[in-house]
Amino acid sequence: MLRFLAVLLTGLALIAPGAHLYEFTNKMALAASEYVVVQKIYLGWWMAGLLLPLALMANLALAYWETNLLALAAAVLVLTNLVIFYVCTYPVNVTTQNWTLMPDNWEALRVQWEYSHAVNAVLTFLAFCLSIAAALR
Repeated sequence: MLRFLAVLLTGLALIAPGAHLYEFTNKMALAASEYVVVQKIYLGWWMAGLLLPLALMANLALAYWETNLLALAAAVLVLTNLVIFYVCTYPVNVTTQNWTLMPDNWEALRVQWEYSHAVNAVLTFLAFCLSIAAALR
């Protein structure tokens, strides 16, 4: 059951960052007026972020109970995702009030916000792969 939960929660945690990665190229080309409108689709997405700590705990539990280094590596990647979010993404959310304000440096903030999500998509995908490998071990 623990293996199943680790894979399931890590896979579910991949959905939101994966969506950000798929949107990346198109969103980086938007003008300020278009970008602020598009950002409204993320209202309520904070709930998807709750999957990351759950995936972290499930992979840590799997690593502990089965002495599984692959699950530990998955947990480290999920933790890295959370650190990047709180260091790079969250400050932009605060500064822009979740993109309801467009400060003068909005383009630099957009780069920081979009790239942090893109990196987190890759990290979460790798964590998902490791979680699968840990479950199959």
